[in-house]
Amino acid sequence: MRVKLNAIYDDRALLLEEDIDLKPNTMVSVIIESPEPEKKKPLSFLDTALSLDLDGPSDWSARLEEYLYSR
Repeated sequence: MRVKLNAIYDDRALLLEEDIDLKPNTMVSVIIESPEPEKKKPLSFLDTALSLDLDGPSDWSARLEEYLYSR
């Protein structure tokens, strides 16, 4: 018999998410396979810059040197 079951490891034992129809003391083979973590797409530079939610004057890019070097 081959059955795929989901289980959670609680730092001591595997806890099945469903009941299984086996007689007590039945020997079974277990293969451990962790699901792959979900891969997130890296953020683009623009997405990163927008996520910073920076506040500044609307003409900042046109007058960059003036804002950087004026005292």
